[in-house]
Amino acid sequence: MLAEVQRLSPREMDFLSHFQHLAHRYPPEIARAALETATLRNQAVEKFPQQAARWYFTREALEQASPSVVSAWRARRFANYDFLLDVGCSIGSDTFALAQVATTLGIDIDPLRLAMGRENLESTGLWGRAQLLQADVRYPLPLGALPPQSGAFFDPARRHGQQRIFSVADYQPPLDIVLNWLPHFTGLAVKVSPGVNLNEIAAYNCEVEFISLHGNLKEACLWFGDCRHSDRQATLLPGEHTLTADASAENGAARLGEPGTFIYEPDPAVLRAGLVRTLAARLDAWQLDEQIAYLCNDTRRETPYARCWQVEDWMPFQMKRLRAYLRARKVGQVTVKKRGSALTPAEVQRALKLKGDRRRVIFLTQLRGRPIVIIASP
Repeated sequence: MLAEVQRLSPREMDFLSHFQHLAHRYPPEIARAALETATLRNQAVEKFPQQAARWYFTREALEQASPSVVSAWRARRFANYDFLLDVGCSIGSDTFALAQVATTLGIDIDPLRLAMGRENLESTGLWGRAQLLQADVRYPLPLGALPPQSGAFFDPARRHGQQRIFSVADYQPPLDIVLNWLPHFTGLAVKVSPGVNLNEIAAYNCEVEFISLHGNLKEACLWFGDCRHSDRQATLLPGEHTLTADASAENGAARLGEPGTFIYEPDPAVLRAGLVRTLAARLDAWQLDEQIAYLCNDTRRETPYARCWQVEDWMPFQMKRLRAYLRARKVGQVTVKKRGSALTPAEVQRALKLKGDRRRVIFLTQLRGRPIVIIASP
């Protein structure tokens, strides 16, 4: 039945019509489960291109799961380990990645997700190398007889129903539970929200890695023990580019200047990791304002860590002056980017009222505290 339903390629908007058709031939609860599974498998292709057609998901588990390329990247830090513990394993997507580098035990409290996790691991031939255990990790775990080179990956719940949890103290279980586990493991990693309050984790002796995929910030990971390689790191996937903090650049005074020939917009992982000055040093670039993350230079440097545009002109920001400038050059479409401006891109688009067949990118930003606009092209 599931194979039949998957051939329908069901979508959310078609759920009712498909369900009414299937319910004439199958028990309604089975028809609903098959239709939900097939719909989720279609949605899962983006995260799990190789496994989606065979795996089982709940909606919440799929939404919270890391894309397979991210899980595989994290698992590589455990490549020399003998045994791994996946705490909060859910449907087993991270267990799958970890089991490819070491024997892995996944732990979760939810019996449905564990049942799905077993099916998922069996479908990929990893059951046996990976096992699953139902347990409440808020209580002490039997960690006394672990192999010498053991590691753990912890994925705490960051939602309560439909509400996101922002404080690490409110995670389920809270982040500080890892303090009880650290003495038992050579290395340990914790998946946290990319919007984590850095002040909350300042007391933890760990590396913070921010990970983006195709230019979109996906998550952050805290690395403890031997897994820790630096203080802060930005990782860009799928290209596997990593940028670590340059202490001399980060601790020195910001290099400031007017807009140059080129303007760079750092990847969100670089921004979130606070590595703008590190990137500026690599690009021989400067900032326009100490609080603004745009970078400029006069010699273009190829980099995976930022997008680059060529500056055509810049001026103090006045809407009337900007409109006249763009109209004189027959610019009809603009992409509006902003840092340090109270205006929204939609407001600017409406106010400009442009006509023409040329395109430009405009940056609403600040130069040493003064509002300016930069006009640029790819």
